[in-house]
Amino acid sequence: MLIFAGGAGTRLWPLSRKELPKQFKKIFDGKSTIQLAVERIEKTFGTNNIYISTNENYVSIVKAQVPQINASNIIGEPCKRDLAAAIGYNFIRLRKKGYSGPVSILWADHLMENVQNFIEVLRKGELLVNEDPNRLVFVGETARYAENNLGWIHLGRKIKENAYEYKGWVYKPSVKECQKMFNSKEWVWNPGYFVVDLNFVLNLYQKFLPIMYSQLLEIEKALGTVDENRVLEKIYPTLEEESFDKAIIEKIDLNQAIVLKTQMGWADPGTLYALKEAIVGNDGENYEKGLTYNVETKDSVVINEEKEKLLATIGLNNMVIVNTEDVLLVVHKDNVVKISDLVKQLEKDKKLKGFI
Repeated sequence: MLIFAGGAGTRLWPLSRKELPKQFKKIFDGKSTIQLAVERIEKTFGTNNIYISTNENYVSIVKAQVPQINASNIIGEPCKRDLAAAIGYNFIRLRKKGYSGPVSILWADHLMENVQNFIEVLRKGELLVNEDPNRLVFVGETARYAENNLGWIHLGRKIKENAYEYKGWVYKPSVKECQKMFNSKEWVWNPGYFVVDLNFVLNLYQKFLPIMYSQLLEIEKALGTVDENRVLEKIYPTLEEESFDKAIIEKIDLNQAIVLKTQMGWADPGTLYALKEAIVGNDGENYEKGLTYNVETKDSVVINEEKEKLLATIGLNNMVIVNTEDVLLVVHKDNVVKISDLVKQLEKDKKLKGFI
């Protein structure tokens, strides 16, 4: 089990900050999503089999929030180089430890209502990988509505119970196309979960990312030696900055993958409005937290982190208002996707970068 927890969470700014990203914020009944992610799998798969990959700046936070995970199983990435580099680095570390076989790629910032279905699909994925190591197993979530801000997986012929041929995927389709996909019942949401064979994936790196693979081999050779830190700090920042999807997934043959369809009650509170949808649903209800008072306000997010200040609204619709001790954000729900761009602009301004 490999959980990735290194994101900066800029889409959830200003709740999520550079020093404490969203996966570590204890928003959900006093727990963070990384704590929930570990809780979901630790009883079934054991803490010794759980590895967490994060930015080295967050290693101490991970240790504090999930102390049941062995410190040696918490892997700090020297810098951000996107997921292709992160997965490759973690896989060669596992191979160096002598591991081979199925690996589940999971995320630290998601919510899940039906944990038992999630566990069952991971177990089934492990069986499928053991049957045929030379294929990737995708986990597809049954779509609840036509959400165009997600990735979608196209299902082919049904092979066995809940297992389908893989016919490709689409990331963030148009609203019109998304509605067609939803109505067809041939598509499922892509939560980004995979079950894969470690050596098969590394062979794909050798095929599709030969330069990165040779660099990873240099790092692997140095692991566990006195040269480990020096080699890692020298090579890792030079790894190509590319997504795992573009670098590997989009280049495989369709017959090299299979899709497991399930109903996990999965949600990705990746934006401030998606946070509302994940907690209270998609039916126009507000998500309110802190000292707030709202009159005739609908389908909005109203969060106040200042305990001695009242945040009041009247007659708002489809709005996101977040008040922290040092930032007040007001944005229409249709523009929350632009928050990451705003954060990038703040980072360029010497006077304002301290607010990210």
